[in-house]
Amino acid sequence: MKFVAFERAKQGTGASRRLRNAGKVPGIVYGGEGQPQLIELDHNALWQAIKKEAFHSSVLDMELAGQVSKVLLRDLQIHPYKQLVLHVDFQRVSAKQKIHMKVPLHYRGEEESNAVKFDKCLVNHILNELEVSCLPADLPEAIEVDLSKLEKGATVTLKDIALPKGVDPVLRGHTAEDTVLVSVVNPAAEESEAATPAAEGDKK
Repeated sequence: MKFVAFERAKQGTGASRRLRNAGKVPGIVYGGEGQPQLIELDHNALWQAIKKEAFHSSVLDMELAGQVSKVLLRDLQIHPYKQLVLHVDFQRVSAKQKIHMKVPLHYRGEEESNAVKFDKCLVNHILNELEVSCLPADLPEAIEVDLSKLEKGATVTLKDIALPKGVDPVLRGHTAEDTVLVSVVNPAAEESEAATPAAEGDKK
């Protein structure tokens, strides 16, 4: 995904306010071998871009002063109640250096599973994104998780899915076995039926 940025000379609260009044968004690019660089972007174009999942989870092509470089979106400040981006941060990436990034999990097939189709269970998505480590070229826009084989009472952990080649999970003290992605919950009717005998036994 590509976007266009422009060099920005002035910094400070007043300069940023004037930029926003002119329909621009102040920002900065840092990291890599270069020095931090002040930039500005067209607000409307940026607002449309941030609505797309790929803008948040993939390596972006930033065109600046006629040159294209690879960057990641690292921070986005949005006004509390206005549709207004206040500031944006990007990080330069090197093709040879691994990056850490949160990637969306796309679940599919649960409606075809026995758990949902026949047992009428509810499927809880515990995690909707996964932090991974990989080279920029290996970064997936999303990770597909097939739930078509789900059975009643099942739990899907990170160990149960295959990550794309070159992609490693960042677990931070957890293991693949105890990182739960999805759990299957019995229908509410069964839950209440299971509780009824116990309730009657208490009365005796």
